[in-house]
Amino acid sequence: MTTGQRSAASSGLIDRATVERFRTGDVGALGQIYDRFAGAVLGMAMTVLRDRALAEDATQETFLRAWRAAAQFNPELDLAPWLLTIARRTAVDVFRRESRPTLGGHALEQDAPVELPALERAWEVWQVRSALDALPEDERTVVRMAHFGSMTHAEIADELQVPVGTVKSRSHRAHRRLAGMLGHLKDDEPQRSTEGGAS
Repeated sequence: MTTGQRSAASSGLIDRATVERFRTGDVGALGQIYDRFAGAVLGMAMTVLRDRALAEDATQETFLRAWRAAAQFNPELDLAPWLLTIARRTAVDVFRRESRPTLGGHALEQDAPVELPALERAWEVWQVRSALDALPEDERTVVRMAHFGSMTHAEIADELQVPVGTVKSRSHRAHRRLAGMLGHLKDDEPQRSTEGGAS
């Protein structure tokens, strides 16, 4: 994903002025950034920790670390990958801290192995979830039943007690909206393939 594409996709309600205020220690800007990205940070933490309470602790610690490092953030870059990098490192630290033995003795502590999620993949999954949440409720229901429930149009129509044609039209509208909101993910695939082949 190019920097321009990622900025357009992820910056959302966070404009350059807010980022500048965040860098100078403005608490209100931190609140706006927390509201915008807390879901993505929690998702990253859950992927590493697989424990809601620990993930919530890691989320709070992530924003505390980001707050302390805000002055060093380059405003020309996108905020989301920077935050998710901090989130992943923080979650790993929490995982290792929780995994260390608490009994006495002189055995050397060893860091537990951690399977790290791909940063780009975690961010893309969150974008898809956000796009789904932005759909009108009737369209979102159809998409979830079809993709997560593996239901046919006829089965969905029966479950919702609406005509099959209504289900099809809702599904068509939903996928058209999703294509518009998530088109940047598809557009980026050829670039990734090229970069992968060049490395």
